[in-house]
Amino acid sequence: MTDAKDTRPDVGDQFPHMTLTTPDGDEFSTASLAGKPAAVFFYPKNNTPGCTTEAKDFTALAPAFADAGVAILGISKDPPKSHAKFIEKQALTVPLYSDTPADAGDGLAEALGIWVEKNMYGRIYMGMERTTYLIGADGRIARVWRKVKVKGHADAVLEAARTL
Repeated sequence: MTDAKDTRPDVGDQFPHMTLTTPDGDEFSTASLAGKPAAVFFYPKNNTPGCTTEAKDFTALAPAFADAGVAILGISKDPPKSHAKFIEKQALTVPLYSDTPADAGDGLAEALGIWVEKNMYGRIYMGMERTTYLIGADGRIARVWRKVKVKGHADAVLEAARTL
């Protein structure tokens, strides 16, 4: 049996094209990133301490990413209305998108192999593995950060983005 982690896209692979949902309910296709580098961060849940810090850190660095010509996108399985409230409450400027609901089973997180089994306090459940992808203008994955530790992460992504 092949481990799903062995087959997930990695550096040099094409980033999958999927349709996501914006906070106002519109559709956004990752195919629209073609020709422009992007930093795409996946996080578990809106309004939790680590996810809030990560989104705020990327927001604070958004002008530097723009100067480097790199788009930023945040993605979770939270519904669009939750994203809208999170953006407003935390004064976020980075765009957040909703992946296909977990019960649908065919979203971007599943395609990337980052919708994984987790275990917290003996409770086993499916959840988002905090992961960031740096995608080149050619649509290929240039760098992957798996099981991200939030502190200093946005800075590390920006540093790598400046080398694209």
